[in-house]
Amino acid sequence: MNVALIQFAPKLNRSNLQEVLAIVKKHQDADVAVFPELALNGYMLQDKLFEDAWNVDELQELCIASLQCDIAIGAALWDNGKVYNSALYFSQGKLFHVHHKNHLPTYGMFEEGRYFASGNEIKGFDTDHGKAVMVVCEDVWRVETLSALAQCDPDVIYVLAASPARDFRDDGLLIESQWDALLKACALLTHAYVVFVNRVGFEDGLGFWGGSRVITPLGESEHALALLDSQERIVPLDHTLQKLQRYIVKHS
Repeated sequence: MNVALIQFAPKLNRSNLQEVLAIVKKHQDADVAVFPELALNGYMLQDKLFEDAWNVDELQELCIASLQCDIAIGAALWDNGKVYNSALYFSQGKLFHVHHKNHLPTYGMFEEGRYFASGNEIKGFDTDHGKAVMVVCEDVWRVETLSALAQCDPDVIYVLAASPARDFRDDGLLIESQWDALLKACALLTHAYVVFVNRVGFEDGLGFWGGSRVITPLGESEHALALLDSQERIVPLDHTLQKLQRYIVKHS
């Protein structure tokens, strides 16, 4: 299974859709293309959110693009009169699965709870590339999310993020080391691959650090992308590692 990690800098407008379609078209060898949180909108939408949020029927071009490869992408999405910070999975010419972000940060630099409605569930779904589950950024920072992910028993967990850079230290970014610890714990506790894609770029004083990566079911970080810069890379996922980790747990 080949996964395209698409670490880019979305703009604060709807032109992101055309850029996303062009990126997908470039990656003919990918089975799944994974984009960051709110890749179709940009992050600091604030009052512009209700104008720029997408309706499902406006995303038919992504449905068509998913005939080439599956697409996991973040968007502000209208659903039953509310706007959610959502992760969308397109496959085989249709919108296959939607996850609404459960936990909306509203502290410090974050104001998501002022604008978005919150989701209330995490569900796995079957794809041609194994059982998958999606979560969005802050979701991973909650212990109840790890429990829900384990219950889904996935092969792959897609984590879509828009994490700002902060806490610069002599030995690197504290937020990167914290994320790395969370993602490794997630992989070890679920025996699944964790595919983390974080955005880059600047919006209204916030700079996003990137550092997208894959964590194996053995809790090892591999295929890490650059910090702060846009980057796209197709990486392989070896599903035999997941089987090995399950075997180790069963016989330990």
